[in-house]
Amino acid sequence: MREKAVERRNINKEHNSNFKAGYIPIDEDRLHKTGLRGRKGNLAICVIILLFILAVINLLVTLVIWAVIRIGPNGCDSMEFHESGLLRFKQVSDMGVIHPLYKSTVGGRRNENLVITGNNQPIVFQQGTTKLSVEKNKTSITSDIGMQFFDPRTQNILFSTDYETHEFHLPSGVKSLNVQKASTERITSNTTSDLNIKVDGRAIVRGNEGVFIMGKTIEFHMGGNVELKAENSIILNGTVMVSPTRLPSSSSGDQLGSGDWVRYKLCMCADGTLFKVQVTSHNMGCQVADNPCGNTH
Repeated sequence: MREKAVERRNINKEHNSNFKAGYIPIDEDRLHKTGLRGRKGNLAICVIILLFILAVINLLVTLVIWAVIRIGPNGCDSMEFHESGLLRFKQVSDMGVIHPLYKSTVGGRRNENLVITGNNQPIVFQQGTTKLSVEKNKTSITSDIGMQFFDPRTQNILFSTDYETHEFHLPSGVKSLNVQKASTERITSNTTSDLNIKVDGRAIVRGNEGVFIMGKTIEFHMGGNVELKAENSIILNGTVMVSPTRLPSSSSGDQLGSGDWVRYKLCMCADGTLFKVQVTSHNMGCQVADNPCGNTH
């Protein structure tokens, strides 16, 4: 029994000092792995980075909205939203392009002016093909379908381009109209005022079926040449006076045969028909073979 006790004591002592007791070597690659590893781990890292970037962008957008619209504990300090759809700006607003909804209205307060300023750029109001441009030196309105101005209170039409329904009249207070090209059936003035047409360069008056100029007194003042063209005839009915102060003239007849000048004489028939005759000799009259007046001249 003593030998058994000694053997048992030795076995226990060896067992207590042996840390590898009960250890079985196993390959770790064959064990079940937990967590995100490999491609799944890389994908998870990318998703986390993307969410972080979106969070930063959202924070920046929120800061910009807070700084521009000025949202505070008491609401928005720069604009108001009403149940009727009205959007009211309470402070000076800096905008680029505004797209109102269908049949929208842009206006100011009743007792205050609506001030719209462009920083070195024109202010353009556009609806379809109709455009109103306000620039530093001019204001232009272009439209393919016509335009009209009316009083919003009385609904009276002040100005309209619907010539079939309304005759064109200058608005009250407008004394002159500056256009580059105008197409109309007739141009008239009031019975108590004159009709003045002034141009800086060249004026061209053209009619598809002729040009008729009627008035008590018709005067043409030009710094250059005047040219009258017609397919059939030019009729001057009334007293015709030509001021020769600006017409070229020659005090001597030496230049007739030199070939430098070609001179014509203006002749008139009894019925008012005008024709020209080339001057080839001194004291030449209107008696030519191709006289359009016939026997009456």
